[in-house]
Amino acid sequence: MRILLTGSRGQVGRHLLARLRERWEVVAWSRAEVDLTDVAAIEAGVRAAGPDVVINAAAYTAVDRAESEPDLCAAVNATAPAALARAAAAVSATMIHYSTDYVFDGTLDRPYRPDDVPNPLGVYGRTKLDGERAVLDSGVSALVLRTSAVYDLEGRNFLQTILGRARAGEPLRVVADQVTCPTYAGDIADATVTMLERAGCRLGESHGLHHVVSRDGASWYDFACAIVTEAGLDATVLVSAIPTSEYPTPARRPAWSVLDGSTTAATFDLVMPPWRDALVDAMRRRPSSLRAA
Repeated sequence: MRILLTGSRGQVGRHLLARLRERWEVVAWSRAEVDLTDVAAIEAGVRAAGPDVVINAAAYTAVDRAESEPDLCAAVNATAPAALARAAAAVSATMIHYSTDYVFDGTLDRPYRPDDVPNPLGVYGRTKLDGERAVLDSGVSALVLRTSAVYDLEGRNFLQTILGRARAGEPLRVVADQVTCPTYAGDIADATVTMLERAGCRLGESHGLHHVVSRDGASWYDFACAIVTEAGLDATVLVSAIPTSEYPTPARRPAWSVLDGSTTAATFDLVMPPWRDALVDAMRRRPSSLRAA
């Protein structure tokens, strides 16, 4: 099986590339290889690669900056996935595309299921929803995998921000009234590989929307406290809970965006770990760099 992977240097993409190469032939695209704002380049690149599966791990994820860069955000999150899907269908490939919990408005009183009606609050969520719909409406056999609050052991993400400020001895004020599912990038990659192993090139038979997130919800405050504790910094760093109103941002965010992964578990016999267990496991893989000296 030959796989074309976009976003190969991103959080999920780095893990995917390492895992996929253990089993299959992979053509990896980063920004250096293909400009995802260039539809013609995308279509020509897919034809040249001739993949069996296209995995789109590329995305514009700067939620606040998206409010001032809507065209660029739409080009990467909506137009590019549409072009990838059309091109994949043209070479009889299947497709995996990643989306986000921010397609929802946060007003539900239970975890969101894949068939719940989206209502994004900002540019980022709207463009990701447009990308989902473009892929699913393109005719390609596809899986759209929604995830949330993705973090990794490197790069720019919430975990690294909290660690950096905590190590600098800064007191932390973290929003406690936005609840999501912190999800480790490596776990998303593992889940994707499991889906491929169990379905192979017949992935499209399980096509549609699925949620791939750690189990249980947590506020950003809960997440920050867990990071500081696991890093061994909880005795010296104060973490204070604040409401969203005390931390205004350009983009509105859902107050509740916990995703229900039960249909994914049933379809693929795939159960994601609880978020706290996943965080502990991830951080303990690199104790010298992630824990206090």
